[in-house]
Formats: sequence, structure tokens, C-alpha cells
Amino acid sequence: MGIKRTLPIQAVERIKELGHRVRLARTRRGLSIAEVADKAGINRNTLNALELGKHGVALGAYVTVLWALGLDKTLDGVAHPDADTHGKTLEASRRPARVRKSQKSKNEYDF
Repeated sequence: MGIKRTLPIQAVERIKELGHRVRLARTRRGLSIAEVADKAGINRNTLNALELGKHGVALGAYVTVLWALGLDKTLDGVAHPDADTHGKTLEASRRPARVRKSQKSKNEYDF
């Protein structure tokens, strides 16, 4: 019997919150599950699972549903490298203190 892997509780909560937001956006637009699923090219059951925050729904389904709702541009800030202050700090700590000038070859015909 294999090891059952579970998601961190924080990830589960974020997925459920995203699903809730998608449902709210759909209902505010007065669209049915069938209409949005058809426009996104996915099954109604998949959209329902997405809105319920089930963690087995593919990322592509989220993106196409956001596109169908006109919210795909809201993904621009997700994991944006400029917003990754921790990653930028780590990168800066690994930079050398000084940079050496490259040495030129003594042979002018050396490639």
C-alpha cells in the first residue's frame, strides 16, 4: 500500500478560497455553470469541482475559466519575479562581492 500524500492545510484553504472567488465572479455576471463550462471548453462537473475548491482540478481549467469570465489578466501578479522579495534577497546574497575583469587571450587568433 502506497503512502497517501496530503496537501498542506494552507494550500487547501487557498484553493477553496479561489474556488469561492470564481463562483462569486460567475454569479455576479449572471452566468450558469453550464454557460461558463461551455465557453471554457470544460465539463460542468469540472467547473463545479473547481468552485468547490477540490484540489484535483487542473491548473489549465482554472486559467480557462478565468478567461471565460474575463479575469485572466488577474493572473499577471501570480508568482511574479518582481514581487518575490525573498528570492531576490537570496539571489543578492549569492552574488560575488567583486567581479574580476576577464583576461584576454595572448594569441589574437585564439577563438
